Amino acid sequence: MPSRSGSAPPPPSDVNPDDKLRLGVLGLGLAGSVMVNAMRRHPSVVIAAAADHNAGPRAAFARDFNAPAYADAEGLMADKTVDAVYVATPHQFHHDHAILAMRHGKHVIVEKPMALQLTDCDAMIAAAQAAGVALVVGHSHSFDPTVVEIAKLVASGAFGPLAMVNMWNYNDFLYRPRRPAELDTTKGGGITYNQLPHQIDTARLIANSRVRSVRAYTSRLDRARPTEGGSIVMLDFDSGAAASLVYSGYDHFDSDELHYWVGEGGGDKQPSHGRTRRSLQDSVAKTAEARLRTERYGYGSPLWSASGLGDNPHQPHFGVLIASCEKADIKPSADGILIYADEGLREHALPPGASGYGNVVGELMTAIKTGNRTVHDGHWGRHTVEIVLAILQSAQERREITLSP
Repeated sequence: MPSRSGSAPPPPSDVNPDDKLRLGVLGLGLAGSVMVNAMRRHPSVVIAAAADHNAGPRAAFARDFNAPAYADAEGLMADKTVDAVYVATPHQFHHDHAILAMRHGKHVIVEKPMALQLTDCDAMIAAAQAAGVALVVGHSHSFDPTVVEIAKLVASGAFGPLAMVNMWNYNDFLYRPRRPAELDTTKGGGITYNQLPHQIDTARLIANSRVRSVRAYTSRLDRARPTEGGSIVMLDFDSGAAASLVYSGYDHFDSDELHYWVGEGGGDKQPSHGRTRRSLQDSVAKTAEARLRTERYGYGSPLWSASGLGDNPHQPHFGVLIASCEKADIKPSADGILIYADEGLREHALPPGASGYGNVVGELMTAIKTGNRTVHDGHWGRHTVEIVLAILQSAQERREITLSP
């Protein structure tokens, strides 16, 4: 799928396209751990090094990969065996760490959101172009095989023009252990920066169009978690299509009930309404919440040791998704795509055990080898941040926000 704006960065001059990508991971928390586990089986990737300020995840990584594990970003960036860096540090550090990597000649995958301000996004795009390195923004669920396949079906025109995309996700996000910054919206906390980019990117990929305006409502329902935990967002696309995005992280209703009780990563799950909220209340009485987050979600924790990532029987997903075209409604099933067309219902199965992380690295490797722009580049990431900021502004001012051309 072609990129949507701007020119391609200059092709790197020091990359052998036949070599495996030697990837360094900056941040061994939740996002970094998922990437490490996903990439350990990738045939074209070597996990070459990592960095984290927590000793426990560093030690586990060094043991598992027999590779360097640095205590700071500078050590990782100076490692000449590393070709590319996956930046999975807290959101407020994405700008600084991505640019540091670029200045060391590293290609970059930066976790969503790309940054917290548009000026930081612009600086990251400029730094990548100046260094002649590739920049990809991800992971978001727009990389999932089901979403990519739906986008292809819509783009084919076989079902007529896209009219609307509807997404619902209710889960326990706000009651998973958090660092203080993760409950501070100004530092990228809450669902708006953390979770809505999954929905925004998915809707954008399927619509294949720029968002022209945003109308949003957000909620803060727990004074002990003083950030946005719920939202309703309407996106109006230049193409004439629209998207409605509903999200709640308050651990009451679980929308996986509407998705065959398949969890976000593609594994089978059991109903557990309110369990995360209750567990947090019990655990925080015994230990600091930030430390609890590292113990539960950091690399080497029991969660990741037993995660079986890549062995899940079903497709990953992000709540309920329905794309409505003139001649069909299309939605993910547990194992593929359901197409509700004029002639009836049919299912298009996809290979099991897939994740979107291979697609993230695939985009980076395409950009490195060809010098061409990819879909989820810096300009893509910037537009998602623009939409996130518009959501916050729209909710505060209770009006529609028109985005700049």
